[in-house]
Amino acid sequence: MFTTRPTLQGTFGMVSSTHWLASQTAMAVLEEGGNAYDAAVAAAFVLHVTEPHLNGPAGDVPIILAPAGGQVRVLCGQGPAPAGATIGHYTSLGLDVVPGTGPLAAVVPGAFDAWMVLLRDHGTRRPAEVLRYAIGYAAHGHPAVEQIGRTVERVRELFENEWTASAEVYLPGGRAPGAGALLRNPALAATWRRLLAESEAAGPDRETQIEAARRVWREGFIGEALTAHAARPAMDSSGRRHASPLAGDDLTGWSAGYEDPVTFDWRGWTVCKPGPWSQGPVLLQQLALLDDGFGADDLNSPDGLHTLLEISKLAMADREAWYGDAEPGTVPLDTLLSASYNASRRTLVGPAASPELRPGSPGGRTPRLSAHALAAASGALPEDPAGAGAGEPTVDRSGETRGDTCHLDIVDRWGNMISATPSGGWLQSSPVVPELGFPLGTRLQMTWLEPGLPASLVPGRRPRTTLSPSLALRGGEPVLAFGTPGGDQQDQWQTHFFLAAALRPAVRGGPDLQGAIDAPGWHQDSFPSSFYPRGMRPGSVTVESRVGEETVAALRRRGHDVTVGGAWTEGRLCAVARDPETGVLSAAANPRGMQGYAVGR
Repeated sequence: MFTTRPTLQGTFGMVSSTHWLASQTAMAVLEEGGNAYDAAVAAAFVLHVTEPHLNGPAGDVPIILAPAGGQVRVLCGQGPAPAGATIGHYTSLGLDVVPGTGPLAAVVPGAFDAWMVLLRDHGTRRPAEVLRYAIGYAAHGHPAVEQIGRTVERVRELFENEWTASAEVYLPGGRAPGAGALLRNPALAATWRRLLAESEAAGPDRETQIEAARRVWREGFIGEALTAHAARPAMDSSGRRHASPLAGDDLTGWSAGYEDPVTFDWRGWTVCKPGPWSQGPVLLQQLALLDDGFGADDLNSPDGLHTLLEISKLAMADREAWYGDAEPGTVPLDTLLSASYNASRRTLVGPAASPELRPGSPGGRTPRLSAHALAAASGALPEDPAGAGAGEPTVDRSGETRGDTCHLDIVDRWGNMISATPSGGWLQSSPVVPELGFPLGTRLQMTWLEPGLPASLVPGRRPRTTLSPSLALRGGEPVLAFGTPGGDQQDQWQTHFFLAAALRPAVRGGPDLQGAIDAPGWHQDSFPSSFYPRGMRPGSVTVESRVGEETVAALRRRGHDVTVGGAWTEGRLCAVARDPETGVLSAAANPRGMQGYAVGR
């Protein structure tokens, strides 16, 4: 089939990310003898600089890694709610949902510590060796992509009148960065240089320097600046100024940690995802909901697309009722992924589209939805705006944003593999910390201010994030890493990609990664958004125009409320693969958004 680019193949190393500078940075590290984990850390810090509207150092990142000859693990860089972030505190401020912007929505920053833990445990390089690329781009500038300037223009009034430290970085001379203009962040460069100076002063040993950098982040000049900044009230999407309860003890009391992945076996594949504190198992449940007869020819047929949309609704409804960082045993994941449960759920897929939010009853348990979600499902709240398209942010003038994230996948010549989805800490989401050059994150907006739900706001617990990297094995060997930005759409786009890669014929002996990425995309919105103001669009389906008029007409006859988007608007997928028999490596990247690139040899 025609593809926009070839699927790259080689034997030395392969990288795919959502920005070409991050991809080439990772490749440079591989060329210098670093492994996939060194390369990932270097690329991640470059993404903080080159895609600041999509992620930042004080954001979040789930990572799935498969060390050569080792076990697949999840490294959680999703920080929890601060100790003072109680439901009572937020409702006492007159809030019924957590604001989508500003300090009040901050969790404990997780991304920086996760990358340092990865470097310590699986990398080979010192902090200075991986941070030098990001420092160079921050200090000397990088050509800004179009969306940075568009995002800044949307929040210009907020920056100029309220978040003046943000204006200093992103409105230099009063002008938003134009496409291709050099954008600098000298404050961020100075932050990393000072961190490196202090970490190197701790001693010559690599691990000593990494641990010193982690201490600087938690309790040194960075930690002090973060907590002082959090205590300053700032305007948020509620239309009022609020401070964050984030305190120094929150930073010092948390660190990134490892977990086992959630896995599902499907037609010879074992697909690995983060746990139900993410939405990752949604992809696994969609596979469980497919019947044995679903094949490659069904992927873009009207009947097949209808099936995929309806099973996506069922899996997302179960996410809404059951997922969260809840007490052990509260999330009935084994049942949610079981054959018997999904055989029963599959009977709900009829010939007509359903606009209803229909969570199941695993083990006979009664599903419970938040009052806000029920109101959204009944139409008592305004509908959420159209989906986020290519994973770029939909931003209003308060900085409220959704669907904006980065992604990277890397495999090296030794067989080490990684998939990571950095996000949060967006330039438009919270004021820049003047001393540091980057803002806090706003992931707490994904919690409910109603007690007793799996995704309720509870101090010390992680919000249920949309971030969802993927890794898949065959015969126990890691062969495929993939993921995408896109908020709630991530595990809809990834399901379609995986099915296309798994079911369609190989190219040159490997999976047709580029063909699977380029295949016409879609998503549905029949569930409460994870992003403020938490609305939904019952029955809504958005498809790329390339699905064809015949398929659009067939979906509408079935009752789907179809919006036809642009030809290349759904998803920003990345992927790498490795054939364990031959050692051949593959990579591909998304053409949508004109930013993603794969490199390798």
